[in-house]
Amino acid sequence: MTGHGASMDLHEFGAITSVVVSRHGEIVHEQYLEGDLDTLHSTRSCAKTVLGMLVGIAIADGLIGGVDVSLGDLLTDRSIDPAKAPITIEQLLTMSSALDCNDWDEMSPGNEDLMYPSRDWAQFALDLPVRDRVGFSYCTAGVLLLGVALAATIGERLSRYAERRLFPVVGVERYRWPRTPRDEDSAAGGLMLTSRAWLNLGMLYLEGGRGAVASSWISESTRAHARIDERTQYGYLWWLRSFGGHDSYYMSGMGGNRVHVFPDLELVAVITSKNFNVPRPHDLTDRLLVDEVLARYAA
Repeated sequence: MTGHGASMDLHEFGAITSVVVSRHGEIVHEQYLEGDLDTLHSTRSCAKTVLGMLVGIAIADGLIGGVDVSLGDLLTDRSIDPAKAPITIEQLLTMSSALDCNDWDEMSPGNEDLMYPSRDWAQFALDLPVRDRVGFSYCTAGVLLLGVALAATIGERLSRYAERRLFPVVGVERYRWPRTPRDEDSAAGGLMLTSRAWLNLGMLYLEGGRGAVASSWISESTRAHARIDERTQYGYLWWLRSFGGHDSYYMSGMGGNRVHVFPDLELVAVITSKNFNVPRPHDLTDRLLVDEVLARYAA
């Protein structure tokens, strides 16, 4: 089904399920290969970026003192190793904490595949050893821990806080928020929204937050805080990279799922995908983004 724009030939990009693009605030392309505009899509770790939005809102609401607040200050109901209590919100937002955790390394003690079978995911993160050298390390357990800490601090579920302070601004009426074995809302990934809702979250940042997210938080979140490789940097749970000569900050999830914001083009692009069992799925999404989306709409 296509709602806007001439259909793209998406078959060479694997199991793409939808592509939705806005330019100058208007939808210019909308194409579904699975479901339709009412279908809820799990974009996997794109949910992590939504947690970053909620952290910014909580700071603006005066519920958290700032990004320098530590885990020890937030998780007062848990016993925390003195070596981990000083870990700050900012370090978790930038995947740069002392936790020995790397989802890109199967041998890492903090690899997310080791967390999911445990009965208490936050405690799994708190029980991890610490690293001698601190730098960027992709760590789902750390983001999960931040989500649990945020919920404990604000005194309500992440989903309920989002329902009050974020979702109404972007028109989210239907969603599915996954939970941990302890019945906590999980920020690890798997939040299910429609493709248009994901688009609206990107547009929210492009348009300065619309009063829901402070413009200063948007600026701080989408600037580089950590370097991943020669092409890619990281903000507050946002990825930063140039595509086709245009800088983008974006959400990214397993299988090639993306929500891209291109400020200079006033363009937002959502690509949902189920490329879970193919090599280098993000390369397919990169190609689709440059060869199809930007080639059509960056002029």
